[in-house]
Amino acid sequence: MDYRNLGRTGVEVSTLCLGAMMFGAWGNPDHQECVAIMRRALDEGINFIDTADVYSAGESEQIVGELLASIGPSRREEVVLATKFHGRMGDGPNRQGNSRRWVISECEASLRRLGTDHIDLYQVHRPEPGTDIDDTLSALSDLVHAGKVRYFGSSTFPAWMVVEAHWCSERRHHERLSTEQPPYSVLARGVEADLFEVCQRYGMGVLSWSPLAGGWLSGRFGTGKDNTSRRSARLPHRYDMSEPGNRAKLAAVDKLADLAAQAGMSLPEMAVAFVLAHPAVTSAIIGPRTMEQLVSLLKVPGSPLSQALLDRIDEVVPPGTNLNVADGGWVPPWVAEAGLRRR
Repeated sequence: MDYRNLGRTGVEVSTLCLGAMMFGAWGNPDHQECVAIMRRALDEGINFIDTADVYSAGESEQIVGELLASIGPSRREEVVLATKFHGRMGDGPNRQGNSRRWVISECEASLRRLGTDHIDLYQVHRPEPGTDIDDTLSALSDLVHAGKVRYFGSSTFPAWMVVEAHWCSERRHHERLSTEQPPYSVLARGVEADLFEVCQRYGMGVLSWSPLAGGWLSGRFGTGKDNTSRRSARLPHRYDMSEPGNRAKLAAVDKLADLAAQAGMSLPEMAVAFVLAHPAVTSAIIGPRTMEQLVSLLKVPGSPLSQALLDRIDEVVPPGTNLNVADGGWVPPWVAEAGLRRR
């Protein structure tokens, strides 16, 4: 396993980060099997685990907590543990978001579910324009000073919001964002246009989510294939072939599969290796549901792509381009809501 510095934190993390989104009711409800998958990942050198409070309504964090309890305190210290807050976690208007009130209370809830006394990386899962970033950064800084959080970061923030957060930290003397977790894959390259440059300028680690583009690059999609997956059953509108962006993705997948075969690798291997080839990227988050899926991706760090292959990938999907704009991961309300863009 290869390791890279997590931004400027001095912490080294594996280039594959084990994402736990599929552990629990959303994916694999067998806790013992999920723990076995994570133990195998640790044995193979992965030292980075990413989850979130909202994954299976807290069940994913509980399963990760079962892993931590099973490996003991000394090995727990080898794990760089990341989780996130923002999403709705129950009834009531304040059981979600980025307010100081919720950040602090939900951190305590995550610590209980994880069965640990600290979170190595605590991330703001999505932007919330109605909450002052100063309020969020202040609460996160207090958690760092209390020893409950080691570092904090953002997820799916546009470049300008990352800059605003750094400006606020400098002016208000808060701790700074150490990482950003954006969507990034061969099919969703929009972050190459500006976000990656911002992250590099501020010395931030980048943990890319969905390197297989929500299953599009899993090898199960393509012309003449069934083009179904567990995720497509859950979010059918994201896989609707009447959508022009999805038709463009399907055409690209066929061409990318040919490139992978010519290079002597599977499409998922090429897809993850592509993400790791970008100099801004620290880790690619893989989210296996089964042991087989994990094992199939473990050799990726040893599979660097040639410059010639990267150039051919650029011909299929131009740099800085999302084939489907919905793959950006977050749409600002002033774009999504007609009432905010009309007189």
